[in-house]
Amino acid sequence: MPATSPDPAPLRRHYQQAALRRADLADDPVAQFRHWFEQAVAAELTEPNAMVLGTSDGVRPSARTVLLKAFDARGFVFFTHYDSRKATEIAAHPQVSLLFPWYGLERQVMVLGRAERISTADSLAYFLSRPLGSRLGAWVSQQSAVISSRSLLEAQWEAMARRFAGGEVPLPPAWGGLRVVPAEFEFWQGRPNRLHDRFRYRRAGEGSAWRIERLAP
Repeated sequence: MPATSPDPAPLRRHYQQAALRRADLADDPVAQFRHWFEQAVAAELTEPNAMVLGTSDGVRPSARTVLLKAFDARGFVFFTHYDSRKATEIAAHPQVSLLFPWYGLERQVMVLGRAERISTADSLAYFLSRPLGSRLGAWVSQQSAVISSRSLLEAQWEAMARRFAGGEVPLPPAWGGLRVVPAEFEFWQGRPNRLHDRFRYRRAGEGSAWRIERLAP
């Protein structure tokens, strides 16, 4: 007799850790994000810098988890192979979404904006800070390309390790950073009875002040 799959319908969690009031919010969404990010790190959540990146080829959406590596008033930076699916979709359709799912704090943050490449100098600075194995991996993986086997991938990694055994590993020409320049933020805090707190930041126009609105849950 086949095993019965767990029923997802009755699975639920009662959110009650915290509330989010308008008075709690910073006027600037990046400052608010920094505050929540610091709390996520302090809570020792698993990979608090993990974010779900949503892109589109113009017809179908796609999503994957990437790691935030820097953020400031200019935007949110991650790194990838520029020939990957996400990077090629961004090149054609630069409007993207980011989602930070901080389940342990019953929170999430969504960011909508336009993705653009960062400078080669900034990509190099981060690349040189990576562990050696990760730098070699950036040379090996033609990200999103079809490969015949994992053994081939590992053999290529070993070949790159021999190739660069005598010196520094240079920046691959098709690898670097992308920055999401934010146009809209949403901060979500779980509350009892599914009456969650949601606040959206958006601008009335380019260069204007951020406007904060409470949204129905």
